[in-house]
Amino acid sequence: MSVLAVEAPESFVDRVDRLLERVDYRRADSTEERTAIFRLRHEAYLREGAIAPRLSGEFSDPFDDNENTWIFGVYVDGELASSIRLNITLPEESSFPTLDVFPDVLGAAVHAGKCFVDPTRFVADRAASRRYPELPYVTVRLPWMASEYFKADFLLAAVRPEHQAFYKRLLGHQVVCEPRPYPNLQKPISLMSLDYASARERVHRRYPFFRSTYFERRMLFERGLDLAQRTRRDLSSRRELGFDAPRYLIGRGALMPSGVGPTPGRSGLDAAPLAPHRRPA
Repeated sequence: MSVLAVEAPESFVDRVDRLLERVDYRRADSTEERTAIFRLRHEAYLREGAIAPRLSGEFSDPFDDNENTWIFGVYVDGELASSIRLNITLPEESSFPTLDVFPDVLGAAVHAGKCFVDPTRFVADRAASRRYPELPYVTVRLPWMASEYFKADFLLAAVRPEHQAFYKRLLGHQVVCEPRPYPNLQKPISLMSLDYASARERVHRRYPFFRSTYFERRMLFERGLDLAQRTRRDLSSRRELGFDAPRYLIGRGALMPSGVGPTPGRSGLDAAPLAPHRRPA
């Protein structure tokens, strides 16, 4: 009697791992790489009805040139499949796209020195997204690695309402503000946020493909290495001086310090104490 070996179905994690073996993350530093990504953005947003056609066939904005901006292309077998832009709050540059749209929600925490990773301009090639269903997970891995590298307090997601379920299910993001008009886009965008430190181990246990080595993170973010080191030195100095700050709670309307509520008639940057702080260990 023969025994037929039945191959176990491939798990979701296995499928993502298999795709990662074919993926190359490239920081778009050259004009050619940036142009290809700007064209991909234009095609993706035009297809979704989020923008009107542009004569240039490209879609970009001033944040693409900020000192705290990292633009990445995700290549599968050498072909550009998706892209995402990351803005990180740093001592030299604390502006980022989502802050412009939700200043009353984010301003207090930014002014208090909290570190944010703000992923925007997440787009994918139409054919690639159909061919590789796991492509969104491979792409979102980039802001997750940035959160680890820069010791982020919060990982944001400024997304349309129909995309909220993806971020809530995958990483645990919570909606902190309902949709608002977003510059250069015809569809409103909501704001979601995640306390990275509290979610880190849970996400790594459930989705091991989000793990990364320091070498991989350094290769991706090396351009900002000096800035990151200055950030860590600044935090170390604050620790030595014994400064501390209230832990921020995430809730609808604002990112407020725990135990501190907004004073009537005050909001935004004025609603939070401007005390020196240190990040939670």
